[in-house]
Amino acid sequence: MKYLMLINAAADQIDEQAGGSADCTPADWMAYDKQVHDAGIFVSGESLADLVTATAVRVDASGERTITTDGPFAESREVLGGFYVIDVPDLDVALDWAARCPGARGGGTVVVRPIADFG
Repeated sequence: MKYLMLINAAADQIDEQAGGSADCTPADWMAYDKQVHDAGIFVSGESLADLVTATAVRVDASGERTITTDGPFAESREVLGGFYVIDVPDLDVALDWAARCPGARGGGTVVVRPIADFG
């Protein structure tokens, strides 16, 4: 079964030079990425660019769109840093992989959600 792992860093713990949370290094991420690939469970994944590059689109009831680029937002406690999609037998295995993820350290969170299958 496929699972999405959304990697969120605590907004007050972001260190862009270290690749996210100050509690993990680029080497930690490269090692984890290698483990996921070597285990044969990798489906897809990406790291996202800095939050200040984000653009938000909202559409009101009349269909009018509004575009904002004024982030990051002060009320946000977490910043989405990237994601993995993995293919593993069940939720317990997905949770084990999420716990190994460097993004789960130092106030970060890895949210695990099954990919819906409409087939």
